[in-house]
Amino acid sequence: MPLLAVKKVVKDYEGVRALNGVSLQVEKGVIKGLIGPNGAGKSTMFHLISGMEKPTSGNIAFRGVDIAGKEPHEISGLGMGRTFQTVQTWGNMTAVENVMVGMHRKLIGGILSCGLWLPWIKREEKEVLREAFGMLEFLGLSAKWKWPAFQLSYGEQKILEIGRALATGPELILLDEPAAGLTPQEVQALAEKIQQIRERGTTIFVVEHHMGMVMEIADEIAVLNHGELIAEGRPEAIRDDPRVIRAYLKGTVYA
Repeated sequence: MPLLAVKKVVKDYEGVRALNGVSLQVEKGVIKGLIGPNGAGKSTMFHLISGMEKPTSGNIAFRGVDIAGKEPHEISGLGMGRTFQTVQTWGNMTAVENVMVGMHRKLIGGILSCGLWLPWIKREEKEVLREAFGMLEFLGLSAKWKWPAFQLSYGEQKILEIGRALATGPELILLDEPAAGLTPQEVQALAEKIQQIRERGTTIFVVEHHMGMVMEIADEIAVLNHGELIAEGRPEAIRDDPRVIRAYLKGTVYA
């Protein structure tokens, strides 16, 4: 059974069909890419999978559970994390606090017990802080753990957002254009980090326009065009597919 299964999904917006009967799946343990020209329906697909929007018709199953009608927090609770095209960090919170926000489910103390500052609450928060610092070490941001997020570079903020999503302990993480706005050096570092995330046991579904990166890291790629799936397969097959070349890859620089 695939970790994520999208079956015949349709999404309409006031007479405009953004997705037209798309079916695809993501197997556990892979890095899967989702590519296509602007307006192809990629972000719409992520919105539907993460529960931010509901499909007009079709089915979406995560870990065998129908999630098409569930709210984002319910889907997150099942083991799915997500980042966005634009940075969504909390600028006035420190880097480590941003990661700790993603670990809120590990803080089992209620409002009253937290307010009383009981000893076990102190121990609980220390443990979460330790784990958050470990996440920053993995991401290469531990030296700036006390920095407010707004003082980090744009590339560092995007990495921090991935860390916050990973802090929820997801089995599947959706990365929406993580390389957008990054320098070539940052893109290469990000590609290596994404591969390390997979090696740590997290399945990755990534929307990306940076073809060099997605071709390097993905085990499989799905291609959308005008709301329809036009190809799906290994990167080398996608690169040579005439339909994909006509729709998207013609003139693309792989850098």
